[in-house]
Amino acid sequence: MKGGNKPVYVIGHRNPDTDSICSAIGYAHLKQAMGENAVPARCGKVNNETKYALEYFKVEQPLLLTDLYPRVKDVALECKTVVRQHDTLRHLGEVMRKSELQSVPVTDSNGDLVGIVSVSDLAKRYFLELGLQSLVDMRVRYRDIIQATDGKVLVSGDENDFIEGNIVIAAGSAFSTISILSKKDIVLVGDRSAETLLKFLECGISCLIVTQNSRIDATVLDEAEKRGVFVLVTPYDAYTVGRLINQCVPIRRIMKANPVCFRPMDLLSDIKGVMDEHRFRSYPVVENNKLVGIVSADEIMLPEREKVILVDHNERGQAIEGIEDAKIMEIIDHHRLGGIQTSEPIYTHQEPVGCTCTIVANMHWHRDIEIPPSIAGLLLSAIISDTVLFKSPTCTPYDKKTAEKLADIAGVNLKEYGLAMLRAGAGIGDKTPAEIAKNDLKEFKIGDYRIVINQISVMDPAEVLALEDQIIAYMKEECEREGFDMHIMMCTDILEEATYLLYAGSPRTLIGEAFHCDASGNHVYIPGMMSRKKQCVPPLSEAVKRIKPQ
Repeated sequence: MKGGNKPVYVIGHRNPDTDSICSAIGYAHLKQAMGENAVPARCGKVNNETKYALEYFKVEQPLLLTDLYPRVKDVALECKTVVRQHDTLRHLGEVMRKSELQSVPVTDSNGDLVGIVSVSDLAKRYFLELGLQSLVDMRVRYRDIIQATDGKVLVSGDENDFIEGNIVIAAGSAFSTISILSKKDIVLVGDRSAETLLKFLECGISCLIVTQNSRIDATVLDEAEKRGVFVLVTPYDAYTVGRLINQCVPIRRIMKANPVCFRPMDLLSDIKGVMDEHRFRSYPVVENNKLVGIVSADEIMLPEREKVILVDHNERGQAIEGIEDAKIMEIIDHHRLGGIQTSEPIYTHQEPVGCTCTIVANMHWHRDIEIPPSIAGLLLSAIISDTVLFKSPTCTPYDKKTAEKLADIAGVNLKEYGLAMLRAGAGIGDKTPAEIAKNDLKEFKIGDYRIVINQISVMDPAEVLALEDQIIAYMKEECEREGFDMHIMMCTDILEEATYLLYAGSPRTLIGEAFHCDASGNHVYIPGMMSRKKQCVPPLSEAVKRIKPQ
């Protein structure tokens, strides 16, 4: 809910790889050590390789965020004022007067939301006070009347009993009052003779309320005791007592049941139409039917944006959905600049190294912040993954030196752990062709073309190539469904240090021009290719300049 120290989410790209996950965790640790409320997050499923690293170093997966679109939770306020459905209207009036609220949520004894009551609902009830209302169906108890009228009980009964009759003011003659009395009625009477009061008791009334602290003869009290009739004395006049009794009605009798309410995760864009239709001042926010907050129609106009730090990417197409509605605080990355725009200057840190975690680790050291063994292990895992154990052309001496230092802190043998981790993520296991085609997927704007490139690193590429027809079919469907020009998949052979490039869409000449090959089939074999960033995207970017748009 709104308020407090709003977190800053540190998050990588969609379809996260090991660097995306581990750099989010590592950089969040750095920011936390610097006193910031940073929370590591992810916007996709954790792959097998990353899962191996997290489990090995006993670190939980980051928080899963599906998008950053403003939601009810971002504008909802804590609801400190609540009434119960059995509370009286008098209590409600006092609550509204003290809190200056226009509407108040109503709950049952379990805290479940059952309704909402507004000033207008209360006003309607007061209009009904032009005549005393029957309380027979209102479930008002004698204790409510005693409390509301500040009554002193002279003859008591069961205060939890419900009122079963009407309220009658003995304003005229005793005869005229007696003529309209029925059994179980409540009589409001001023300073009257004992004889008159005894006649009222003989009518079978249930309660006698003597106003303005008038004196009551002992014979009346004795007779009331015999008949089991409540006798109260109150300091107020009959008119005031009548009004106060009308305020004994339980709130549930005037509240709006089943009110329009929202859930914390509802999108603001979805609830605006509902608000425009009903035009209430405020709406309850519930979760599992429990009241968790209140949202005002005014608040949704200026929602507080989510704060994010982007790691391991800087392109709009790779970022979490709703990034345009968030406030980007920083970008930590090792890729080309890809066009994310911000509304104000921000801190960015980009270096031409093989892995974002190389940057994150050295930022810790530059600031003299100690890296715990578990975090060091994750940073190391990302460097091993992105550089394919230092075989990728993206790998720099800086990456390798950083990895060696991290391995010492984590207490692992760099090569043994690296091979075990790569092996854990290398097999396709029970992945479907669609899951293989979406593994570590990134979108690029290359020239006028929207191109998605995914990469899967394996020990045995034959496992993937056996599913080539199904994978290509899915890639074609994805291009049509999402409007991509091309879908390219890198099936990288870790042992042979080569890549089988599968592709669908157009222009196919782009593949031939970029990699100097015959692109008439569905895949080409490219020896030495290990890196998407350095060996796949740059040739495509150059080739697109040399071919004419199709």
